[in-house]
Amino acid sequence: MPTTTRIYNFSAGPAVLPLPVLEEAQRDLVSLPGVGMSVMEISHRSKTFEDLLNTAIADIRALADVPADYRILMLQGGATLQFSMVPMNLLTPGATADYIDTGSWADKAAKEAKKVGTVNIAATTKADLYTRIPRQEELRLTPGAAYVHITTNNTIEGTAWKTPPETGGAPLAADTSSDMFSAPIDVSRFGVIYAGAQKNLGPSGVTLVILREDLLSRSVDSLPVMLNYRVHAENNSLYNTPNTFGVYILGLTVKWLRSLGGLPAIARINQRKAAKLYAEVDRTGFYRGTAQKESRSLMNATFRLPSEELEKLFVKESTAAGLDGLKGHRSVGGMRASIYNAFPEEGVDALVGFMREFERKHG
Repeated sequence: MPTTTRIYNFSAGPAVLPLPVLEEAQRDLVSLPGVGMSVMEISHRSKTFEDLLNTAIADIRALADVPADYRILMLQGGATLQFSMVPMNLLTPGATADYIDTGSWADKAAKEAKKVGTVNIAATTKADLYTRIPRQEELRLTPGAAYVHITTNNTIEGTAWKTPPETGGAPLAADTSSDMFSAPIDVSRFGVIYAGAQKNLGPSGVTLVILREDLLSRSVDSLPVMLNYRVHAENNSLYNTPNTFGVYILGLTVKWLRSLGGLPAIARINQRKAAKLYAEVDRTGFYRGTAQKESRSLMNATFRLPSEELEKLFVKESTAAGLDGLKGHRSVGGMRASIYNAFPEEGVDALVGFMREFERKHG
């Protein structure tokens, strides 16, 4: 039977998945149609799984109009392992990598890269408590940099790049974990794009990497084999046993996105959801958005209440009302509503109604 009782899950990740995807996976969990085994039981070397993987890759290529000279990989270790893999593969000896520091995860990516080679922090908004994205004129880029790294959406702080920065010809590397496929993306602007799946793409445990083919020549044989992009590309992400279930769910999620009308359609939905929520945040001043308006994320809306006592009460009462996961990250406090692609618009409406009633009672 289809699942019918679900609360509204505002968690930042692992996060809400599309209900049609969950129901299809539930229906076929014990036995894939025509296979007689669960997707979790079939060999990753079988034609069945290779077809699942290749279909997912083809759907990603179609969904995001990925150019032919880019490879699509399904890896493991989350975005955090990519913090190491990107510099290990792309930061060539004697070169410098530029990192733009816009939040907690961007800072962590830079720290991992510094273990590998020379890093220049081309800009940081830490002095502004990461409440904004730096302007192009603030960037101090290294001529001939190996690459420039950004975090497109800052999950903790609730900020996002509206357009990628100009990099002076250096490949742009992007951690897109929390806004991947939330709107149209010009893949050709990037050298490498990576995303942990557990926010917008599927379950935790699979990491999508889209890499420009010419950059594979930088992956040297002395790298550990599981950290070598070239090895994974040559083996179509099947050098070792991949997260087969994660790849399966990711494939269903991409099909779901295509069925909605693709990235332009989901962008319209995401803009509408965020506009409703930010309008309520801004309505009276009882709630205070923490990100500067021009840098606000469509995926993670962060806001504060007049006191920490009221914030604790807000979390308690919202959870009791079936609105789960609204407590902000422990490092910054406040509230955070994560409204990823699969988060239903009626859940945003429910939150707005709750916020209005909470302000009426406690404002």
